[in-house]
Amino acid sequence: MTSSLDLPIDSGGTISPASRAATRNSSRGILRGIYCLLTATLIFTGMNTSNAHDLSKDIEMYKVYTHIKLMNAKEYRCIELLWNAESKWNPKANNKKSTAFGIPQLLKMTETNPYLQIDLGLKYIAKRHQTPCQAWAYFKKVKHY
Repeated sequence: MTSSLDLPIDSGGTISPASRAATRNSSRGILRGIYCLLTATLIFTGMNTSNAHDLSKDIEMYKVYTHIKLMNAKEYRCIELLWNAESKWNPKANNKKSTAFGIPQLLKMTETNPYLQIDLGLKYIAKRHQTPCQAWAYFKKVKHY
């Protein structure tokens, strides 16, 4: 007997552990494919921010890109709060008191591409704080991360 997904079902009506594992791996592969497709779509269609248009639409694209990169709603919420406090997600945000620049407000940052700024910010957080929520907790105490 097989299920509608062509998975072997035993006489008790359950799917074998091996079939479950194969299905999970297949689902992960599909999710990775969707992630790659969405990332490519964002990068190749949403990167041109030099045109004079509504920054809020760009900010939503930056947030979607960040959420896709994190794949975790809780961590995304922390980074959203953190970068909203730091730059309001403005890739041209400039700190008058330091050399911090861009969405993540990294010191001495010269990168102007918002998506690469996000990548650099996430790498910095992973190295210094491990997770966006730990970076947000640190920020709430000392007003920088």
